[in-house]
Amino acid sequence: MDIQASKIELAKIILNSENDSFIKRLKEFISNEDADFWNRLNPSERSEIQEGIEQLNLGKRTKFNEVLENLC
Repeated sequence: MDIQASKIELAKIILNSENDSFIKRLKEFISNEDADFWNRLNPSERSEIQEGIEQLNLGKRTKFNEVLENLC
């Protein structure tokens, strides 16, 4: 089944449902899926990512093969 057919089938299921709890859970699930992952990170994780981006912008990079060599 292609994605468009799946969407139509899902829409039919939702439109035919009278289960308020189901609709609320589905709405919450969709809202959480659409949420930016950044908002789910804690401050420490955000800080580490920002630091990594700053290092990359300054040209401070390590090649993947070098990382592998240091691990072995």
